[in-house]
Amino acid sequence: MTTETGRPDPQQTWTAVDSYFNGLLVEEDAALLAAVADSEAAGLPPHQVAPNQGKLLALLARVHGARRVLEIGTLGGYSTIWLARALPEGGRVVTLEADERCAAVAGRNIERAGLAGIVELRTGRALDTLPQLEQEVGEPFDLVFIDADKPSNPAYLEWALRLTRPGSLIIGDNVVRDGAVTDPASTDPRVQGVRTFTEQIAAHPRLTATAVQTVGEKGYDGFVLALVTA
Repeated sequence: MTTETGRPDPQQTWTAVDSYFNGLLVEEDAALLAAVADSEAAGLPPHQVAPNQGKLLALLARVHGARRVLEIGTLGGYSTIWLARALPEGGRVVTLEADERCAAVAGRNIERAGLAGIVELRTGRALDTLPQLEQEVGEPFDLVFIDADKPSNPAYLEWALRLTRPGSLIIGDNVVRDGAVTDPASTDPRVQGVRTFTEQIAAHPRLTATAVQTVGEKGYDGFVLALVTA
């Protein structure tokens, strides 16, 4: 498909490339496909990670040797399933979801995937449940995946640092915002949340990080990878 200028439509191209690689390298089984279908049927926004991004999360968890994962923002549980399946025996995912409707869908999807014994789903605003989590959980998390409301990203980063250890990995999703992240004058609180989040990471003495731009079936976006060093 081409645009009115006769040039290839970049979104069509990005989606076709994702489809090609996903077809060769990423296997979505019935539980993953059902998680997407049930989320759509329940009217949840289609904000779950793409299949190749879900597998990237799983590979990062495996390469990192993660046993304990914290996910901030569950949505329908699609990324949760990828992360939980990447863990070794005895591994654990704690996932936080503010929206009760999303949490209900995610709970069913996680149970259908056979992961109810590995995943602990906590419902409520993350900024309310994180202090409780800090009091209850003794061991630090090896990996934190932040994929929730972007204006709260700076606060989520502070909590991620409190709940991790040297060597832990923090991943922040959806940080490019179709390129709007470069606009310091943006009035979008999501853009400003991501900018502050990234600037805090850059300035933090305990973190070393990079950011990766992505294109694909989800459009133009990207993520931040930050390693806790001290």
